[in-house]
Order: sequence, then C-alpha cells, then structure tokens
Amino acid sequence: MRYLYTLAMYLVTPLLVLRLLARGVRSRPYHRRWPERFGFFQAPGFSGSLWVHAVSVGEVNAAEPLIKALRRDYPNAPVVITTVTPTGTARVHQLFGDSVFHVYLPYDLPYSVGRFLKKVRPRLALIVETEIWPNLYFACRRRGIPLMIVNARLSGRSMRGYRPLRSLARSALRCVRQIAAQSRTDAARYRLLGADPQQIVVTGNMKFDMPIPEGAVADGAAMRGHWGPLRPVWMAASTHEGEELVVLEAHLQVLKRLPDALLLLAPRHPERFRVVEQAVRSLGFAVATRSAHGVPSPSSQVFVIDAMGQLMPFFAAADVAFVGGSLVPIGGHNVLEPAALSVPVLVGPHTFNFEEITHLLIEHGGAARVPDSNQLGPDVLQLLLDGATRERMGLAAQHVFERERGAVQRTMQLIDTLLQE
Repeated sequence: MRYLYTLAMYLVTPLLVLRLLARGVRSRPYHRRWPERFGFFQAPGFSGSLWVHAVSVGEVNAAEPLIKALRRDYPNAPVVITTVTPTGTARVHQLFGDSVFHVYLPYDLPYSVGRFLKKVRPRLALIVETEIWPNLYFACRRRGIPLMIVNARLSGRSMRGYRPLRSLARSALRCVRQIAAQSRTDAARYRLLGADPQQIVVTGNMKFDMPIPEGAVADGAAMRGHWGPLRPVWMAASTHEGEELVVLEAHLQVLKRLPDALLLLAPRHPERFRVVEQAVRSLGFAVATRSAHGVPSPSSQVFVIDAMGQLMPFFAAADVAFVGGSLVPIGGHNVLEPAALSVPVLVGPHTFNFEEITHLLIEHGGAARVPDSNQLGPDVLQLLLDGATRERMGLAAQHVFERERGAVQRTMQLIDTLLQE
C-alpha cells in the first residue's frame, strides 16, 4: 500500500505544481516560497530542533501556548514551525516573529521529506491535531526521531476519509510514539484507525489554554465607548462563502427592531475580504472596514474586519457572537475565543471540527445551535433583546473555558518524558 501511495503521489505531482502556481497568483509571497513544498530551502544550520507542524491558522492558534512552553522549558533548542497555508504562515510570523524558524511542510514525497528532515534535523516532531502523512512518519521512525501527535482529534468525517487507506494509516500510526488526544471520543477513533492503545493518552484540548491577548478587553471597552456603550452589537466571525449573505439578511431583521444595531463581520480568508466588502455595499448598508477606518463609527451598520489575528478585541466588544463555518458544511471554527470573554455563542448545524467543545458549551448553556439559515436573525435578535439570558450564557461559557484548562501542562509532561528517553 505504501508503494502504491508513493507512486500515486509522484503521478499527481504535476497537478500539485499547477495548484502551487494558481495559489501563487493569489498570494505572491507564497509563490516565491513554493520550492519549500519540495524540501528546497536554505538550511538553518542547527540540529536538535523541536519541530511543530500546524497546518493552518486554527492549528497555529491551538499550538501557541505549547510552543511558548517549549521555548520556556527548552530555551537552547531551536524551534521549527511548519504550515501549509499562507494564512497559517502569516499567523506564525505575527505570534513569534523571527524567534522561530518557519518553513512550509514538504509534500509527502520521499525525497522531499528526506531533504526537509536533513536540513532541520529535529530532536522531536510534534504534529498538531490531524495530519497523517505515511512517508513523513516512516522517515521519522527510520531516523530515530520521536513523533508525537498533540491535541489529536479525528472527526467522524476524517475517519471515513481514511477508510480506503486504513491499512496504510495503521502502519503510519505505528510510527508514532505518543498520541495526546483531545477527548475520549478522539482516542477511540484513533484506536479504531489502528493506533496502539498503549500510546494514546487523553490530555484534553489545548485550545482551552489559549492566552487572552493583553489589552483585548480594554480595547473592546474603548471601541464600545467610541460607538456608544448601549448600542446593540453582534459579531459574525470566520464566515465562509454562502454564509455572509445569510448573516446580512439576519442583520436586516435585527435592524427592523433595533435600528442602531451594529454587525461586526469577519470573513475567514483574506482573499475574500474585498469581495465581502463589495457585497455589503451592494446591499445598501453603511459600511466601514478595519483597514480603512480602524474602528466602526456611530453611523456604521456593518463593520468588515479585513485583518487577520485581530478578532479578540472585537469579540470583547460584542454582545453576541456567531461563529462561522457552521451554516455550511465546513465543520465550524473556534468557539472558545468568544467563550473566554464571556460572550454568548451561536453556531450552525455543522460543527464536526469542534465537536466536543461545541457540545460542552451547549450542554452547559454557554452556546446555542441555530438549526438553519432562516433562524439566525430571530435568534440573534432574541439575545440582543434579553440581557439576562446573555449574561447567563456568557458566564456559563467562561466557566467551561476556565474549567477545561490544563491540556498544555499535561502534554508537556509527555514531551519531557520523550526527550529524556
């Protein structure tokens, strides 16, 4: 199976190159760095590095407290971070600057993987959440590099996706020294996929350990003072194509009852910022944007947050937060950012990427599920009109967030053991 898989990877390589070129049209910096996807980059000149792979923005955010703990406890060890997407890369630079070495993860081709490992020479490999690359895993085992999956999760959808390659996935997982699972459900799915049960430990979700940016609450309060502290404000965060129109229709319903209401709209992907802004203007809303205006004015009806990594102050300024990727079958995004700030959360029906967290928040009253697109407006309006319910949901959400912290400490104990061995 592994030989067939590798042959298939080589056969699709021309398509991968075309995809890189197409992606480079949208992101010029990515175009300049696409040779890294084949293991070609300038060697950093160190050995014994601690390597963390986080595929995109969500995984980078989840890994932030762990990376900071690694740098604190192992100050002499270089830290290497790999990502796959330009947005993930931008988030790495935003969080860590030049204090870590960033390179794009190579495609799972034997020679590309070999070049990468030879140049970064890791002492430990940490894969965040769900990334099973057979050639990479086998190469780590062959070189004696201990491999660990941290904050490991495996959705039912991913489980079904691996089914045709189950024997290959099982062989790859046997190269892993430790799997630190987010939940018992994730641990069970990894066992079903073929992981050694003795190497699976439930450590919890590291997203609960995410730091609240210093000044986020104060910045949120300052914004509320700017546009009016009594003004009803709701936020739609990390929205995808097919959701913005629903959100704007919901805001029209809100404005009929609360004419001074403000919508903070944050599209998920930077390449869609301009498209979303134009769509909002075409519907006749009074629009402001983060890049052009900084903060909303008292006359703004919709404020488009066309910036990455700046959501927390806006969550802090909102009365209600809808988290996108959940009205369309994307699987949802991080509901803990508003929860950490005591903001009640609304999600759509598709939350399989944050299954356990969303269930916890709903179960304890910190979040509510919107069954379909038509119900978003009425549910937002109901919460904006009911201060007592908002306060109760916000406190419940923050309680769940505080109670579940500690996954990073438990994960670091496992890492310490591996490094001592």
